[in-house]
Amino acid sequence: MMAEFKIAQLRHFIWVAELKGFHLAAEKAHRTQPAISLSIRDLENKLGQALFEKREAKSSKTELTPFGLYFMPKAKEFVAHHDRVAQDMELLAKYKSGHLRFASVPSIASRILPSLLGQFVKESPELKISLYDDNSEAVMRMIENQQVDFGISHLFDEQEHSDKEFIPIWEDQIGVVCPVDHPLTKYSQLDWKKLSRHRLIANGTSRLLDSSEAKSVIEKSQFYVSNMISLIAMLEAGFGVTTLPWYAFPKDNPKLAFVALAKPVVKRKIGIVMLKNKSLSPPARAMVDFIVEQKDKQIAE
Repeated sequence: MMAEFKIAQLRHFIWVAELKGFHLAAEKAHRTQPAISLSIRDLENKLGQALFEKREAKSSKTELTPFGLYFMPKAKEFVAHHDRVAQDMELLAKYKSGHLRFASVPSIASRILPSLLGQFVKESPELKISLYDDNSEAVMRMIENQQVDFGISHLFDEQEHSDKEFIPIWEDQIGVVCPVDHPLTKYSQLDWKKLSRHRLIANGTSRLLDSSEAKSVIEKSQFYVSNMISLIAMLEAGFGVTTLPWYAFPKDNPKLAFVALAKPVVKRKIGIVMLKNKSLSPPARAMVDFIVEQKDKQIAE
């Protein structure tokens, strides 16, 4: 039957060999000398070989047998591997290491996450993080395929995603985005009827207006652009106007303006999306808790 080693016994063996005596090893282990002797004897019984030469006097130094010399590097390797695994698991449990994978819609990935992640990684500089930036549908697919631990997105239809848990975090209002010299910028707020006079470019977030009275106008959009970079380029060129949530609006863009849509007032809720009945990894759990904690702090302030 294969011997099953105890890490404590291997440590005792290494210490006795390195310190050349049971007494010094007992002091290092904070055990009595008889206890260390018993530990070594039990290890030798498991191995079926003596590890130390018999001593003629108590004052003589402890020496390894030929078998003990052979076993010494094996024992050290075993203990070192155990300690590395134990340390890795401890760090992972405290989210100090490991690999965190999550996906986010571009608006939050660019506007909110840089600051949040900067604060989060201060406590875990060794943690590896993979962030996937994509639209809501792609984020949902990654969650369902378990490519990521969780996602940050809007749920267009929560009933379609009954297998997921949604924690709302952020909220923004839908508005019209157009060039700064466009006639619509003279309004502080817009009625959806005014949009019918202008060329509309639909995008992935246009679905937010599906259940509103502006649906009929959005459905008449001549163009649909899914990629945000292409959409912004077309808007800057004066090709048309579009509707976007506030967080999706490129606020530092000097060529574009955002005008809130007042009739109807449509707000988007963005939050953390994860599969129900599936535990998060320690780093993912810590990140989710951190985001929720930051939200609670902002509410309190």
